Amino acid sequence: MIKNKKILILGMARSGIAAARLLSKFDNKIILTDSKEQNKEEIEELSGLGINCIITNNQLDLLDESIDVLVKNPGIGANNEVVLKAKKLGINIINEIEASYSLIPKSVKIIGITGSNGKTTTTTLIYEILKKKYNNVHLAGNIGFPLSQVVENIKDNDILVMEISDHQLCDMYEFKTNISLLLNIVPAHLDFHGSYEIYKSMKKRIFNNHTNNDLVILNFDDKEVINLAKDIKSNKKYFSFNEEAESYIKNNCIYYQNQEIMNIDDIRIKGKHNYENILAAVTVVKQFDVENEIISEYLKEFKGVEHRIEFVREINKRLFYNDSKATNNEATITALKSFSKPIILIMGGLDRNMPFDDLTNYLTNVKSIISYGETKDKLEEFALKNKINNIKTNTLDEATIIAYQESEENDIILLSPACASWDQFDNFEIRGNLFKKVVNEIKEK
Repeated sequence: MIKNKKILILGMARSGIAAARLLSKFDNKIILTDSKEQNKEEIEELSGLGINCIITNNQLDLLDESIDVLVKNPGIGANNEVVLKAKKLGINIINEIEASYSLIPKSVKIIGITGSNGKTTTTTLIYEILKKKYNNVHLAGNIGFPLSQVVENIKDNDILVMEISDHQLCDMYEFKTNISLLLNIVPAHLDFHGSYEIYKSMKKRIFNNHTNNDLVILNFDDKEVINLAKDIKSNKKYFSFNEEAESYIKNNCIYYQNQEIMNIDDIRIKGKHNYENILAAVTVVKQFDVENEIISEYLKEFKGVEHRIEFVREINKRLFYNDSKATNNEATITALKSFSKPIILIMGGLDRNMPFDDLTNYLTNVKSIISYGETKDKLEEFALKNKINNIKTNTLDEATIIAYQESEENDIILLSPACASWDQFDNFEIRGNLFKKVVNEIKEK
């Protein structure tokens, strides 16, 4: 653990605040900074712990040779001026997971889940199924709570389940999993990383520090995944939708090591992407000897993850779905493939200079695109190019009302933005919650 150091924590949010609280317990001098105004009561509490909280647009002035460690929020890129200056000064740059890792007992089994899509659903499945058998399972990372918030509760021989994003993998070096799961890889966050190759190299860090005593679980059907992992030292196991692997589908049933677990007709969530997530989760939990009965009972009840093709409400025979977590083309493609009825598609958000052309072959059922936010003009051009009706507006709540007004009976009204939320929202959860609020305020006729 970092002790007796001067630490600059760049970016508050959940992870920055949690890291500050944890590191303050080890005689560190901490400066916690952000450019946005924060909750006054929380700032007062942190100040009471001896943490120097500074809200400023001139964060560069806070960094000099006296700083020993820079703890960077995962959303802050490598080209940030403070980060560049820290590199020039030779200051150690890490994130809150790396800062917390040394407190985890060596006997703890760490499961790390990453991929371009499906991370949250798969992480939830693994965590909840393991909890059905064990009472010493913890959830942290890009889902639930920052690791620095829960690490002191983790004891010898516990199990830690972590969703880990590519942004988090950028600044981790000593951190190591016992089991790493790589679900899939498609181009994403290229605005943040600069290229697809860099993005893939960050994803590969989920295998960091592995030996042949560690396990990786890979999607056999994803060539990018297989190619990325071809030279790693880890022991490998596979799941597949198309081939017989460790976990696979055959005769409409989920199998593990040629033993039938359950029929997919009994699984509450539907769609190929969800079955792939289930296969991945099954492969993980089976490493902990979870019985088939526990797995099948849970999958019969699991309704899916909030903000991921989440059914919201039926209004006058229109079905509303919240897919706010779809922050890239591939996630929106997954949503579009899930429906056979006419779709009114709500898209928009932060413009990350990504084209939408990958969606073209999946627009068969899309009758209108309601575009909003920073990308609304680009989305209008995309809709016109594909001869799809488009209505352009400024905000998500306006777009939601317009989508309902444009809809007919049996239509699907789908929020699947294919964009990050950061032009108007702090995160996709706030975006999805606003969508649900507006939908639930619509009065039935």
